[in-house]
This record gives sequence, structure tokens and C-alpha cells, in this order.
Amino acid sequence: MRRPDPRLVLAAAILLPGMGHVLCGAVRRGLMLQLFMILGGFVTWHLAPPGASLAGKLAGGLFVYAMSLPEAWRLARLRSLAPATL
Repeated sequence: MRRPDPRLVLAAAILLPGMGHVLCGAVRRGLMLQLFMILGGFVTWHLAPPGASLAGKLAGGLFVYAMSLPEAWRLARLRSLAPATL
């Protein structure tokens, strides 16, 4: 498997949530993160008060998204520094 470039992985994770993990080979984790982003956004959308901003209504999903970005970069960084295996 190719060693992922951490900058490319981070860019992919910013543009397409969960895709950074997929590029690192953690497909199941990337898909689970997407699921929890959607569920978190759905729950906070329905629990937020009527006067809440869009970011406030989607806070649950945005929180998971924000936590997934450094994790995708860290995973790519660890995999890029790992010794090559045959």
C-alpha cells in the first residue's frame, strides 16, 4: 500500500468528510465518522432552539467533523513515517 501524503489526506478530509481516513486505508472508520456526523447534525438540528444559528443547529455533526480532521492527519503522518513492508 502506498504511503499517504498527510497534506493530501488533510485536504481530502476537509473537502469530503471521512475521505481522509479512507485514503489512509481506514475505510470502516471513515464511513463511521460520516454516519456520526450525519446523526450528530440530525440530533442537534431537532434539539436546538428555534433561534439558533445554522452552526448551532448542526453543532453535533460539526463537532465530529472537527475532531476527525486532526485524526486523519495524524493517521496519515504515522503511516507515512512507518517503515516500508513488503
